Amino acid sequence: MVGGGQLALMGVGAVASFFMAWTVGAGWTPYAPSVGARTMSIMRGALFTGIFGILGAVVQGANVTEAMSAGLIEGVTISPIAAVIALTVAAGLVAIGVFTGYPLATAFTATGAVIGVGLALGGQPAYAKYQQILALWVLTPFICGGIAYGLARVVRRDDVPDEYTIPLFGGLVGLILANSPFTFLAPESGGASIAAVLAEALPLQPLIGLISATLLVGIIVAVLLLVDVRASVRQGQRHLLFGIGALVSFSAGGSQVGLAVGPLVPMLTPLELPLLVILVFGGLGVMFGALMGSPRMIKALARDFSSLGPRRATAALIPAFAIAQTAVLFGIPVSFNEIVVSAVVGSGYAAGGGQTSRGKILYTILGWVVSLLLSFIIAFGLLAIVKMV
Repeated sequence: MVGGGQLALMGVGAVASFFMAWTVGAGWTPYAPSVGARTMSIMRGALFTGIFGILGAVVQGANVTEAMSAGLIEGVTISPIAAVIALTVAAGLVAIGVFTGYPLATAFTATGAVIGVGLALGGQPAYAKYQQILALWVLTPFICGGIAYGLARVVRRDDVPDEYTIPLFGGLVGLILANSPFTFLAPESGGASIAAVLAEALPLQPLIGLISATLLVGIIVAVLLLVDVRASVRQGQRHLLFGIGALVSFSAGGSQVGLAVGPLVPMLTPLELPLLVILVFGGLGVMFGALMGSPRMIKALARDFSSLGPRRATAALIPAFAIAQTAVLFGIPVSFNEIVVSAVVGSGYAAGGGQTSRGKILYTILGWVVSLLLSFIIAFGLLAIVKMV
């Protein structure tokens, strides 16, 4: 039986979680490279970000949600009041970033706030999980930016025509997609990839079957784009850029919704709600946030950080998709804006770096660091004060 006071606190937590989900969606920028390449308007980018984002939240959101609900602190369960404080602090800081035009890292603020309230409750740090998170956070700019830079250098070569690079890039996307986890493919085991399901149907050894299935998906995507570019290179380029943007938006939903609803899960345990219901709730929040708030952030990344053409925009989104799916697979809360900023900057430097705003980049990095520390300090301090009162 849930008492009136506990039910009221759940309501406050749900409002805070929805607001957090809204700010998460408002800070999304998957279609920023497409807007920067002038293949899509800002408002259309926001619309598609919301649509594909809610799909990803429902289909892939479970892993990061579980990590945020119980994986960051050991020995204690996040209390309802602690969850409300963590969500409010994290959402407030992200909202400041959205309305000032500087993409604060949502994962930094949410992770810092949850760890802050967890330690204030007397919990112990989950060092093993922190090592995974820190490794991905630190390596993301180098890996994502480096790959984007390398791919952008390839597409800028005059001796590498678009008729070849578009199907090649499509094949790379297919390889990543084949190994992306989807809950509905194996709900009883937490999800499976397309390649894993196909490999089971092939009369081959498991590893050989997995490799064969992965290559098959990549080849299918590459052939489809090859047929497309035979009809029109420009059409093929637009379709590839739109498709990658959709997949990146989908990945954003899977990797980011857990930041908003993860702290809410322990609070709602007495109601025995299915996780799918909570994911749909968070997905609606991020969709509305994307529709209402993301245009400002899309504009900031598309025009203020670096001016990209369609080729370099594609080069930026491929590693962004790969990193986001890695975070989903291992249940690691990762900053999606860190991913996109790194990819856009790396691709921008392939043109000599002249179109990349270094001042904006430095302010953004400073904002990430400050948001992590500030969310931890505020959340820890507020819960400590509440406990004393």
